[in-house]
Amino acid sequence: MNQVTVTGMVLKASPIGEYDRRVVILTKERGKITAFARGARRPNSSLVGVTSPFTFGEFMVYEGRTSFTLVSASVTNYFSELRIDVEGAYYGFYFLEFADYYAREYNDETQPLKLLYQTLRALTNPHLDNRLVRYIYELKAVAINGEAPQVFKCICCGDRERPALFSVRKGGLVCSACSGRITDGMALKTSTLYAMQYIISSNIEKLYTFTVKEEILEELGKVVRAYLDVYVDRHFKSLEILETIVE
Repeated sequence: MNQVTVTGMVLKASPIGEYDRRVVILTKERGKITAFARGARRPNSSLVGVTSPFTFGEFMVYEGRTSFTLVSASVTNYFSELRIDVEGAYYGFYFLEFADYYAREYNDETQPLKLLYQTLRALTNPHLDNRLVRYIYELKAVAINGEAPQVFKCICCGDRERPALFSVRKGGLVCSACSGRITDGMALKTSTLYAMQYIISSNIEKLYTFTVKEEILEELGKVVRAYLDVYVDRHFKSLEILETIVE
């Protein structure tokens, strides 16, 4: 087996046997990997604190044929703030589950990992509304995966000047000359459209640098949720719990 060091974040962990733990880690070098931490559930194990969700750092692993064995870790951030904030924690668990849904083994997951890290940092910022953090994360995640809506021009004819409606089923803007072909057109406020354009086109480091008014936040949430309902074919258990807590 080869010993390698990977940079990543623990997405989920589950008990295996009497003392071991199975962890899924989103890494920069190997994509999403499954690693077994032998003895991680023993009270005196050095792996106790590094195999929990949200743990970010460098993980030393042995690479086997079908899985990895976790040897040690050097942790950069535990995101301990989320462990004492129920609402923040479940937003975080949802983001982890969302990242797990899109991530693949042996794929370049540098951008999704960076997005996840910056998003969890944003959750700990008291000046940012958690709902805004959610909508930014969701829209940017689908954009990174190549499934972003077209919000810069008409998806039918390419026009950038005429007034346009947003169609979830068409996957983006439809101008007034083409709108007779759609039945689910949504008229978006200028600020909502600008926010979507900014989220999709901006570098990850600059995503969480703005706020919006409540009416824009509500409309942004409406359109992003509608888009995900059509293009993301997964029921997220963590989201169900989160929405129960928030409501």
